[in-house]
Amino acid sequence: MKSKLIAVIIILALTSIIFTDALGERVLYWGSRGNDVVELQRKLKNWGYYDGSLDGIYGPDTYNAVRFFQRRNGLSVDGVVGPEVFKSLGVNVVNNSQNIANAGTQVTSNDISLLAKAIYGEARGEPYVGQVAVAAVILNRVNSSAFPNTVSGVIFEPLAFTAVSDGQFYLTPNSQAYKAARDAINGWDPTGGCLYYFNPVTATSSWIWTRPHVITIGKHRFLK
Repeated sequence: MKSKLIAVIIILALTSIIFTDALGERVLYWGSRGNDVVELQRKLKNWGYYDGSLDGIYGPDTYNAVRFFQRRNGLSVDGVVGPEVFKSLGVNVVNNSQNIANAGTQVTSNDISLLAKAIYGEARGEPYVGQVAVAAVILNRVNSSAFPNTVSGVIFEPLAFTAVSDGQFYLTPNSQAYKAARDAINGWDPTGGCLYYFNPVTATSSWIWTRPHVITIGKHRFLK
């Protein structure tokens, strides 16, 4: 009985650590979890934009509801709940600076440009969250000992990215690609730490199918 009580206390303690943010204290996006996501879902539900459960998980239903809200309120339709969305929801924004995902990595303006080119070459036409996900994979590789430790090293590693091989990398990226690059640098990783992605319709490598599948966003499957 005592051991069960201790287990319950530990679970409650962990829950209080995970679900501490109030709505408006941080940017919310695909993959976010917490009490602030519950409050976001509650607001969207009360206003008729969301009909899912109040589970505190920013998944596809919440993402689609946010995009619906953005579209109806003349906001940029990207599925990201930032200052403008909070304002439209009647929420006060707490000005906390976001943590940089790559704390030990110096990210330069050239890195942002390279990420934008990779995003545009690899994922233009994908949903915005999928474009951020491509940049996140590149940054995850930078932080992995299995890959080069610079953005340029990862992108230009031989045969790593189709867009580099076929020349689409050298197209001029649009403003959305730059925004996606900055969002990834500022900590948004819709993939949950993935190191690979591929389009199952066009993939020619049999090896890529052996990697553990984490999430599918748009036409891309993201893998560990």
